[in-house]
Amino acid sequence: MARASQRGPVPGPAFIRQLARLTDAQIPQPTAALSDRLGQWVDWNRALVLSKALDGALPPADTSVPAFDEAAEQECARVRAALVESIVQDPLPAQPKPREQEASSPPDYAPFRQRYQSLQRAMLSSTGRLRGRLRDMLAQQSQDKARLAEVDAVMEMTLSPREQALLARVPDLLGEHFQRLRPAVAETRDPDGPPETGAEPASQAWLLTFHADMRQTLLGELEVRFHPIDALLAALRTS
Repeated sequence: MARASQRGPVPGPAFIRQLARLTDAQIPQPTAALSDRLGQWVDWNRALVLSKALDGALPPADTSVPAFDEAAEQECARVRAALVESIVQDPLPAQPKPREQEASSPPDYAPFRQRYQSLQRAMLSSTGRLRGRLRDMLAQQSQDKARLAEVDAVMEMTLSPREQALLARVPDLLGEHFQRLRPAVAETRDPDGPPETGAEPASQAWLLTFHADMRQTLLGELEVRFHPIDALLAALRTS
């Protein structure tokens, strides 16, 4: 009997641990400081913009933006809860109806990819809107917080393209997981055995397993996308 490989704990947030579990990837411990790693993402043009945000004159605050209050915090919670619900309650994507000669063909990953990308777009749109609005509220509270808001704006502009490019690869990783699960079940089924019975035959059980994995991955990605919002909320609550 083959022995399972022994893996040490995977560093990073739940999202990274989930991806490592699905891909069976060996993620090494970081060997460089966070500041050094971020420096690889920031070219000299962005570094100049960041330096100006830290030391230069601040733009005037947008006085048309309402002050931060309980309603603003509740709106963030409402948006987050709605996104969680859309992920948790998301049904299995409908599969295209096979032609008669392909009636026994396995499920296709394409509908899952489309659904994942659709939920990614919803998360990006909602969190981007909240982040900008919270920054505007933060800029009104004090000079120091206005500078923090300006730094956050520069960091979003600098890091978001790289972040979005990396997150865009997640559906590909899930597609590989989908392909690994499918033959694993097919190989364990006895073609000469009795037909499958029960509410969840093996032909559907692996699909339900994959759907649950996709859901957990989406929830982990949502947590990552909300990190800047949680940080802005913490700064806004600080007197």
